[in-house]
Amino acid sequence: MLSIAGVPVHVRLATLAPELTRRLLAAFAERLPAYSALPREELTGDIARMVEENIRLLVRAFRTGRLPPSRDLEALARSAARRAEEGVPLGAVLSAYHLGWRLGLDALTADAAPDDARALVEVQGLMLSQLQEVAAVVADAYLEEREVMHGQRQAGRQAVLSALLDGRDPVEAARRAGLALPPAYVVLTLALGRHPDERGPEATAAVAARRKIRRVQAELDHHGRGQALHTFGPDGGTALLPVDDPDAALAGGWRELAGLTARITDRAGAPVHAGAAAAACAALPGAARESAEVLGVVLAARRPPGAYQVADVLLEYQLSRPGAARRHLAGLLSALDGHPVLLETLRAYSDHGFGRRRTAAALHIHPNTLDYRLRRMTVLTGLDPARPADLLTLQAALLVRRDAASGTGPAGRTHGSRRPVT
Repeated sequence: MLSIAGVPVHVRLATLAPELTRRLLAAFAERLPAYSALPREELTGDIARMVEENIRLLVRAFRTGRLPPSRDLEALARSAARRAEEGVPLGAVLSAYHLGWRLGLDALTADAAPDDARALVEVQGLMLSQLQEVAAVVADAYLEEREVMHGQRQAGRQAVLSALLDGRDPVEAARRAGLALPPAYVVLTLALGRHPDERGPEATAAVAARRKIRRVQAELDHHGRGQALHTFGPDGGTALLPVDDPDAALAGGWRELAGLTARITDRAGAPVHAGAAAAACAALPGAARESAEVLGVVLAARRPPGAYQVADVLLEYQLSRPGAARRHLAGLLSALDGHPVLLETLRAYSDHGFGRRRTAAALHIHPNTLDYRLRRMTVLTGLDPARPADLLTLQAALLVRRDAASGTGPAGRTHGSRRPVT
């Protein structure tokens, strides 16, 4: 049986227990700010009982030479869950355990003599082993409770988001979620490109996708001061950012939104396109549709990554509206369906600003070859890119064709869904 200065360690610790409990509680309040902020009755109540329970478990371990089974640590796990509910940081909880063990070891070994060296090693080993077991149980219980709390918080926020975007009264859902509704929101519909790590093996890609989503959400939460609402999958999603004035948010505040999109791009490590609209809470369903339609137009037009509102894509947005003109434009290039090289040449010509040399360089062909292909296209379609009026018509027809092919036209938009993918 382990002894120090001729006294069995378990007897020594049991004798020291009342005084050691008082010393530990005083040390927690003095050295750990999170504990000093707790009500006094909490320190002298639940936390004091847990100190006594830990000492009791150590006394038994020294007496039997065996660590306590996991079922005997359930009281410590429940206490850790309560600290999570109270908002005590996990670091402070674990620091309290380590501080308690260190002060307990100091008290146990204060009277040790040189011939107690072997016993001291065994005491330290057993205490460290028990601390390892206890810390693991405490951390697991704390994190499990925080995960439950986070899930409840997210469920409440998702209920508010759904109510707002469905046009239902969000007041009750906001009350349950503990959210104060602002006068208006900016709706951001985002399309997220793939992070380089998402192109790796399936397991690596899944981890990279989740990491990308978390970083995007963290940036939105920071920008919205914890009041933003959002739902995301690997390819994108919807975010509502609280504002006081919807018109000002898309006018004077546009630079701020553009900066937010740039930061999201940086955090995501992938290209990000965003469609934006703003409205008072009651009009958010229409704003959400508009932001999704703007994003669809931006993607169909192959615009560079960034944030866009309807004012940035007026022509393209109007061309995406249903009607006879759109149907006619969509058919103008049907003569090129059997000539994929000519169609790709026209796309490249448009993407490079109708610059002859830039287009030829991008296609790795001689400018004369480009001229030949454009003449062939003129013969087939009756539209000559050298004529300004025909050039505008070709550009519009190509945009409508891309819009329809990408599924972002009025018949079926694929971006901007508020339903989470993961």
